[in-house]
Amino acid sequence: MAGTEVHCGGTVSTPGRRRKGYRSAAVIGALALAAAACAGGPGGETTADAELVWAIGGPGAQPGGTFQLITEMWNEENPDTPVTIDILPEDADEQRVQQSLVLNAGTAEFDVLAMDVIWTGEYAANDWIVDWEAQRGQIEEGILDGPLESAQYEGQLWAVPFSSNASFLYYRTDLVDEPPATWDELAEVGLEAGEEAGIAPLVAQGASYEGFVVNFLEYYWSAGGELYNEDNTEVLWPSGDAAQTALDFMRESFDAGVYGPGFNTAMEEEARNEFQSGNAVFMRQWPYAYELILQDDDSPIRDDFEIAPLPTFDGDGTISALGGYNNAVSAFSENEEAAREFVLWLSTTPEVQQFMGERADPPVLAEAYDALDDDPVMSLLGDVLPDSRARPPIPQYTAVSDVMQRELFAAYQGDTDPDAAIEAVGDALQDAIGS
Repeated sequence: MAGTEVHCGGTVSTPGRRRKGYRSAAVIGALALAAAACAGGPGGETTADAELVWAIGGPGAQPGGTFQLITEMWNEENPDTPVTIDILPEDADEQRVQQSLVLNAGTAEFDVLAMDVIWTGEYAANDWIVDWEAQRGQIEEGILDGPLESAQYEGQLWAVPFSSNASFLYYRTDLVDEPPATWDELAEVGLEAGEEAGIAPLVAQGASYEGFVVNFLEYYWSAGGELYNEDNTEVLWPSGDAAQTALDFMRESFDAGVYGPGFNTAMEEEARNEFQSGNAVFMRQWPYAYELILQDDDSPIRDDFEIAPLPTFDGDGTISALGGYNNAVSAFSENEEAAREFVLWLSTTPEVQQFMGERADPPVLAEAYDALDDDPVMSLLGDVLPDSRARPPIPQYTAVSDVMQRELFAAYQGDTDPDAAIEAVGDALQDAIGS
């Protein structure tokens, strides 16, 4: 996919894009020394002549990409601690495999690790990364709560949020007067408008992968559900009727044709292509699709769509799953203090975070969104991110996700008993914190 990076966790990068208010490397780089001086590690010292390696993937890590440009800014003002990017694959699972192979071997190949927000517990439990408790106050001061939650495990801060993400509802302004406030309203309006236009009511991510789990959790959370208590020591699933409500909505939507054809094989790009081609009334999607649709001169809807917060079941507020990157320092780094300085500079320097937003990489610093308020995507993200939810940062999250993919995927299509699927997920959630 040219120009974008899509993770099931929702990380997005559009390296070639420049928005109004673009800051030059020289302007941002001029702040690097001051930020680094304030950002030192626990001992307040930096290793002399340290060369750092930042393991991060996607187009943003490619030459000319956002992450490369930011790295150049740092290097210009920090010649004694230059950073080189080790370019990982675009796919989040493949990134995790490459990082874990190096970390499991206990080698110092990587200093800074760009982690998907769902990896925190696993990396911390394996002693692969160092904690950030000594800098917690500085980090908490301006970073959004949702991203901060994703960087914690067992009450400790193990990473620094870097780029965040949340999902939107895309809707056809030529077919719908206003975005629906509830999921039931979306189904009703979508069916009516879709039938009249001869297109699908809703496209989203229904294939058996992490993106499907994210879609399901947005239904589940918006029905009032919780997976665990606040410290992940007690299973709260199925939270009364919340799991049943979410699964019933998916089953009924699948049977009634609310979901478009091929929904059970669709990931992010399949959904985007259908909506962008004018084949759907609504789309659940990450923000990256907005600019791609606008840039497509051949799209029949480029002037006839808008974005809005996702609905909920009771129409109150919005809830989205949280995606993005957190940066951590490898426990095997030989340049820990310099690595800490770089990580803090990335996330707590307003000009750096604003620069990311101007290039369509959603920042985590709250004040950056104030400066980007005239951008429709960043403006909506600023409204949505405070209510976004992090998937539990438990070491066994991957195992839980695998069970949810297998059981709930089959259940919403009517292939297995919903009650049995809900019970299986509950067992997996319990096993994860009991192991």
